Amino acid sequence: MFERFTHAARQVVTQAQAEARLLNHRHIGTEHLLLALLSEADQPPARLLNEHGLTHEGATACVKRYVGTDELDADALDSIGIDLAAVREKIEQTFGTGALDGPRGPKSVTGHIPFDPRAKKALELSLREALALKHKHIADGHILLGLLREGQGLASKILSESGIDPADLRTRLKPHLADRG
Repeated sequence: MFERFTHAARQVVTQAQAEARLLNHRHIGTEHLLLALLSEADQPPARLLNEHGLTHEGATACVKRYVGTDELDADALDSIGIDLAAVREKIEQTFGTGALDGPRGPKSVTGHIPFDPRAKKALELSLREALALKHKHIADGHILLGLLREGQGLASKILSESGIDPADLRTRLKPHLADRG
């Protein structure tokens, strides 16, 4: 299937892995595909999503709110009376500098990051969307159509929360796919 992906679609898949790493997530979900689409600001899917009021920053905030990151939140700990800087300093005095850090920092995700079932489904649906449009390639816009059609993952929740009408987005996206086919 990936041999049918355009350069832009491959960039989305690669960037989805980068988005998961940035959030220290151990899987690639629909939310990471959405973030990857939004990170390509000059591409039609990002422009359309931005026109509907959804930005990369806003979507990242939603992901953090729903899923979080695997990093310690100094403000949250401070609110319950724990000074993270003081704890880190004491641990490093006892166990040595960098004792809390792995080889690439605290709890860094390394190696291959797998797609979760919903993200896999969205990518499969992007192929179905391309075939339904009689396209021989899968573009980044097809990935967005796959996310819309999947309808269950965190990306769908973020799109819905942003007030985006999937039918309207689909209608506005299709002409861009024809231009790129």
